Amino acid sequence: MLNLIGTYECKSDAKGRLMLPNALKKQMASVIQDGFVLKRSVFHSCLELYPMQEWNLMMTDVNKLNRFVKKNNDFIRLFTAGVKVVDLDALGRLLIPKDLSAFSGISKEVVLTTTVGIIEIWDKEKYELAINDAAVDFPVLAEEVMGNATTAQDGIS
Repeated sequence: MLNLIGTYECKSDAKGRLMLPNALKKQMASVIQDGFVLKRSVFHSCLELYPMQEWNLMMTDVNKLNRFVKKNNDFIRLFTAGVKVVDLDALGRLLIPKDLSAFSGISKEVVLTTTVGIIEIWDKEKYELAINDAAVDFPVLAEEVMGNATTAQDGIS
């Protein structure tokens, strides 16, 4: 699994292209040539950029679902709605297709933020609102999600 780190601000040009920051390109050097999958986020009005190897791992799990169960079939359809295979151009830019740009409300100011093996692509204003809204409840969320996790074998964390 690819472990990407960082949050970056960049700008979208008039054609909807983003120049990926060099620090992010360096972290993805081993996977850039394989291309990416760009899709709508399940929980937010942002986009998710999957390096192809991460997408293939995700689809391994999705493909285990029984498509003769209606909710599974509905999930697969919605999860893959608007999915696009994308590549960086020769200058290291990523073209955001118009339908995905409309979904996410991406304008000129963009935030790229890493979430383990993928990159979320946000309109800057929407990102700041989402972070500020979530920050109010973050201590409660952290305790609920990580409160029972232990790192030491003796159970003391």
